[in-house]
Amino acid sequence: MAGRIPKNFIDDLIARTDIVDVIDSRVKLRKKGKDYRACCPFHNGSNNSSFSVSSDKQFYHCFNCGVSGNVVSFLMDYDGIEFVDAVEVLAEQLSIEVPREDGGQQQTTSYVDRKDLYQLMSDITRFYQQQLRSHKNSEKVINYLKSRGLSGQTAKYFQIGYAPDGWDEVRKKFAVNKQTEQQLIDAGMLISKDSGGSYDRFRDRLMFPIIDRRGRVIGFGGRVFDDTTPKYLNSPETPIFHKGKELYGLYQVKQAEKDVKRILVVEGYMDVVALGQFDINYAVASLGTATTPDHIQLLFRQTSEVICCFDGDSAGRTAAWRALENALPSIQDGRTLRFMFLPDGEDPDSLVQKEGKDFFEKLVDQAMPLSDFLYQQLLSQVDMTSADSKSKLAQLAIPLLTKLPDSVFRQMMETRLISLLGIEKEGLKKLLPAPQVIDKQKKSQKITPMRLAISLLLQQPQMAYQLPEIPEFKEMQIPGLTLLNTLLEICRETPHLSTGLLLEHWRNQPEEKQLITLATWKNQVQEDKYEQVFFDILDNFLSLHLTQRIEFLKQKSRQGEVLTTEETVQLAQLLKEQKQY
Repeated sequence: MAGRIPKNFIDDLIARTDIVDVIDSRVKLRKKGKDYRACCPFHNGSNNSSFSVSSDKQFYHCFNCGVSGNVVSFLMDYDGIEFVDAVEVLAEQLSIEVPREDGGQQQTTSYVDRKDLYQLMSDITRFYQQQLRSHKNSEKVINYLKSRGLSGQTAKYFQIGYAPDGWDEVRKKFAVNKQTEQQLIDAGMLISKDSGGSYDRFRDRLMFPIIDRRGRVIGFGGRVFDDTTPKYLNSPETPIFHKGKELYGLYQVKQAEKDVKRILVVEGYMDVVALGQFDINYAVASLGTATTPDHIQLLFRQTSEVICCFDGDSAGRTAAWRALENALPSIQDGRTLRFMFLPDGEDPDSLVQKEGKDFFEKLVDQAMPLSDFLYQQLLSQVDMTSADSKSKLAQLAIPLLTKLPDSVFRQMMETRLISLLGIEKEGLKKLLPAPQVIDKQKKSQKITPMRLAISLLLQQPQMAYQLPEIPEFKEMQIPGLTLLNTLLEICRETPHLSTGLLLEHWRNQPEEKQLITLATWKNQVQEDKYEQVFFDILDNFLSLHLTQRIEFLKQKSRQGEVLTTEETVQLAQLLKEQKQY
């Protein structure tokens, strides 16, 4: 099935969904007045009331970072999904099917393809699981799992399977036509041949399905059974798989615990699975990449404590340092990042198999705080016996500290640097770059009648419901009036219209950013006066139109031109109407 999602369905879906319920299921909200407040999940501030959610407007806004939107926007940003996926999430919550129209545009067509890809990946996962038990190589695979200390129950929990050793096992099973073959190529399961046709990407490997936050298989990691290279082969980037934004095992962590107290980040699939075998069910793995800023943000949305586990050698410490640099902008009060370094020659898999759960978790408990690791690494690069070396420490440390958000933790890090440098606090202030001061007066938009009218209408769109059309507005030449007319057209025809739903009409349009700004604008009008002020502005626009038209006709007459009969009648009518204003 192909086609776009009807606009009226999206409007109805947003109207039937309560943004408060959706956000509260991900970010704990508390009532404050008629709205709800929380610490903003989209920036690193410490103000636990900067993020406001309005039930009346079905709209959220952060007073610090400025992020705003409706329920669809929130899901896209918070869950890291695309527009059509967010629509699917909302539809699933209401247990309704998403309809499609014929003649779909590119965006929605690609989504339908993605939906088919998810189904294909799910079918292939089951195929691999069946092959693990029924293939001629099953004994080899099962013996390998046993040699790694993994039970059948653990393999089933992580949906581990086996990719057969043939070149076209998946192709023969699933590429029933050219279209499906192309989908399998798009999903990274087949590789195109220059001469035409395709062949299986994964062959004779232990297969680890990578599952997204909605429980869908989006890719695979395949491990060989011997020393063949590459030892691990991952799915390539595809329309549904972006390795820099996904973590292996995160879905299982969230399934295991509703309140995730901490998450351990390890390097390999087998590490996650082996730890799971020992009921250490809070481990995830990056997918062949360094821990990215997106990973860090994703982790801190699930828990307040993250422990990154690395080898104790120089390569492990280098990887840890990259993770630290990527994490600094996300570290705020209430969030903890620590680093765990393993003994030489060990990885989480081997260590937990050898020493057991209690020993391993003691090492987790003893993981090094970010502050200690940062200064340990910096001090290893300088000789603190000379003033020049202390200057070098400052040069190394200050760019890192400036990445930290303003918080108590940052103050503690600066105090520690002051102690190491042996200088006064004022001395450090001179070294730190001056904070950027935003002139709120300059930043604020100039108040004009048009901006005010649009702002009022966006914040209370229901006041224009069933408002009669104003023909004069189509003749007037006032900047912004075309936009106001379009807003009025939507508002006069839609009862119970909310701010969030009204703004949805401008998603990805040039006016979207400006409208969101005006929807959150503190316009200095008391809320109970919105309607009066709004209609006064409309009346003033009409009065201006009358004055301008009258002046035009009078000027024409003064210049010796003879007014037509129609213009003469119009002038008389306009003068009569003007007396009423």
